[in-house]
Amino acid sequence: MEIVTKIAPIALALIMLGLGLGLSTRDFLRVINNPKDFTVGIICQLVLLPIVAYILLLLLRLPVELALGLMIIAAAPGGVTSNVLTKFANGDVALSISLTAIGSLISIFSVPFIVFTSAKLLGVTDLSSDITMTGIALKMALVVTVPVILGMIIRRFADNFISSNINIVNRITGILFIVVFAAIWIEERENIISYLGQAGLAVLILNVVMMTLAFYIAKGFATGIPQRKCISLECGLQNGTLAVFVATQIFNDVAYMVPTAAYALIMYITGFIFIYILKNSN
Repeated sequence: MEIVTKIAPIALALIMLGLGLGLSTRDFLRVINNPKDFTVGIICQLVLLPIVAYILLLLLRLPVELALGLMIIAAAPGGVTSNVLTKFANGDVALSISLTAIGSLISIFSVPFIVFTSAKLLGVTDLSSDITMTGIALKMALVVTVPVILGMIIRRFADNFISSNINIVNRITGILFIVVFAAIWIEERENIISYLGQAGLAVLILNVVMMTLAFYIAKGFATGIPQRKCISLECGLQNGTLAVFVATQIFNDVAYMVPTAAYALIMYITGFIFIYILKNSN
């Protein structure tokens, strides 16, 4: 796991820098001007998703390593790819960007809280005394918040250049995402198949159930069809690199990362299927 441990923080910081380069103050002001859709989306993503994941791990009676791995990916905010797929689905891209940006900033507090609370509820007592919720939050701030702010500052002073090259930035962040998960598969290829056999069904159910739930909740409370599409995809496409980073910081066992790796594969397949369905929905 040594390669992944070294790659994940660098890749995550660069991905969050790329997110910051695509942001402006308008993305934050939009939330203030139209809070209803954002509130529905953020509650579905940061509150409902972990609750659904926890119920699922209890029903499936997952081993504790896979159970906590499932909670880590469920606690992660939406990833940059959710913005791209929301565009493909003719959803509200501006809302997707706002949810990804603010969800990522909130995650430095929400992710450690959800993961440590889940560990306590599952009876995990062998965490090192050196690993604390505050310590993980500070590390996340360094690789999440600081790069996002730096990216926004760069965007402010080089707006025209960044705007004209934002597609290149998005491609680079996509490649970094692939590099992290390729490293997991290569480094742990002897063990990962057996883990996937246990985690695959759980992440598939979580992904499909959550996107469906989010869609119908948004149908009842959000303002329109583009917003429903956005919220459902935002709840199904998580920041897997952030989840890997958190797992490597807390646990020294690849089993905790397996649900993340499995989810990263499955979410693209289900995401495109969902897009096909959403494009034909009213």
